[in-house]
Amino acid sequence: MNKTDKEIDALIHEALNKEEAEYFDKLGEQNVPQMLGGLFRGKNSWLNIYVLIMQLIIFGVTVWTFLEFLGAEEMMQKMEWMFYTLLGWIATAMLKQWSWNQMDKNELKREIKRLEYQLSLLGKK
Repeated sequence: MNKTDKEIDALIHEALNKEEAEYFDKLGEQNVPQMLGGLFRGKNSWLNIYVLIMQLIIFGVTVWTFLEFLGAEEMMQKMEWMFYTLLGWIATAMLKQWSWNQMDKNELKREIKRLEYQLSLLGKK
């Protein structure tokens, strides 16, 4: 049995009534902008908003430290400002990675719900 995802979805749609089909469609795949929007819905939306604000602040400070690095005259000052810039880039990357992990977690939860829904439909028949 070698069917594509679209063929399987079409078979499931045939077996569902209108309400069930709409719910099933909501559980489908999302593109990146939809996944980003999903970060700001749900129980942990406040945490994702906080992380986004911190990312913006840290990025701003990182740009400022880089500009200070460019304007520094002495080598020790340059090294100090470059160290702060590096810390800022690392912190920004870590917060960005956290956000991407949250998006991945939401995608996995959506797929698990989709499978549960399919199993419940099979259980009815």
